[in-house]
Amino acid sequence: MKPTKMRNKMIYRASQVTKSKQISSPLSKELQKKYTKKSVRVVEGDSIKIVRGEFKGVDGKIAKISIQKNSLAIEGVKKEKTKGEKFDVYVHSSNVIVTGLNSDDKWRISKLEGKNPSRKKETSNKEKKIEKTSESKEEKQETSNKEKKIEKTKGKEEKE
Repeated sequence: MKPTKMRNKMIYRASQVTKSKQISSPLSKELQKKYTKKSVRVVEGDSIKIVRGEFKGVDGKIAKISIQKNSLAIEGVKKEKTKGEKFDVYVHSSNVIVTGLNSDDKWRISKLEGKNPSRKKETSNKEKKIEKTSESKEEKQETSNKEKKIEKTKGKEEKE
């Protein structure tokens, strides 16, 4: 297959799932150092800065993502029609830099940090089991200590 046909298939005739995965933007220098990644898939709520185009230099949060246009609507970036109505301006995802991440999704953050999120759940379950067993051992010791004290007090009462 010719390279142009293959490229067109990957870009223009891709499925919705594939297109949504392709919407990514580069990270800022600080975030690149923190996560050791150059780009990230953008999500609603991420803080971004526009670096190219008419709205260059504008900071904001992502309000909507358009999969068909491969672009983002940013809060506060609007244009006005001749009749006075305002509408969202969509900026291509390659023309922005991500300056802050939406940390609501713990899975996404752990993947960015290079951790295995599914493995993290397993370790937490193991830790919980260990904590439960240690707590149960402590409870058993406490109950046995209480029983010994009760026996001692009973023994003293019987002697008197």
